[in-house]
Amino acid sequence: MSAAVAWISIAPVKGLRIQSRDEVRLTEHGVPGDRAFFLVDDRGSMISATQLGPLMGVVPDHDDRAGTLALRFPDGREVAGPIELGEPEVVRFSFSGREVRALPVLGDYSAALSELCGTRLRLVVRPHDWPAVDRGPAGVATLLSVASLERLRVEAGVSEPVDGRRFRMTFGIDGLEPHEEDGWIDREVRVGDAVLRIAGHVGRCAATTRNADTGVVDFKTLHHLNAYRGLQDTTEPLAFGVYARVVRPGAVRVGEPVEPPSYG
Repeated sequence: MSAAVAWISIAPVKGLRIQSRDEVRLTEHGVPGDRAFFLVDDRGSMISATQLGPLMGVVPDHDDRAGTLALRFPDGREVAGPIELGEPEVVRFSFSGREVRALPVLGDYSAALSELCGTRLRLVVRPHDWPAVDRGPAGVATLLSVASLERLRVEAGVSEPVDGRRFRMTFGIDGLEPHEEDGWIDREVRVGDAVLRIAGHVGRCAATTRNADTGVVDFKTLHHLNAYRGLQDTTEPLAFGVYARVVRPGAVRVGEPVEPPSYG
């Protein structure tokens, strides 16, 4: 079986519900609109669903061309409107510790998210010069094989498939061996019309223990990964999937071929 794109997903707002796509345009800065916004706390530090599970229950709808953003909450309430921005302020990315100047989003978005989570949050726009939020230019796209998900299911001893949305990856890849993607580090792979250079393994945090729709903790992801992958030689601990930079931009569609690196 040849390798192919099994799914594509993006997160218009980091930490909120991810969105499926049939087709995306992959640029050197990743998929346009992916992680376009993120949340910070009172100290200006980035916040994710690792700390606040209820965020996953919020469905975002961002139209970059129209300049609008809508957030649909679990109770059916919706906050929507044109995107209006405030004055730049310093915020800090929790993963890298890097500080940048970002623009806060005005309106009722922050208040509604704060009410949902019971703590003060502010919605900001990701700076254009820092793609992917966490890892920057080296990690604008992520990949995970479907076979790796199946291996995790077997190791966990559960009957239901493990929901790939837990891992919030850009691309799911069918037709590979379990964790075959681990061996792609520092090699190039073609995905659709784009070419990626795999830069490292994606280490996992407690966000993966949460249900992708509700944010409720319902799967011992880290426990199971540690049990069978804790001693693996990876660039980040408890790795599951890989991240990449874009070498050649291009369109990527579900079902299109993926050409793994040659080892000859």
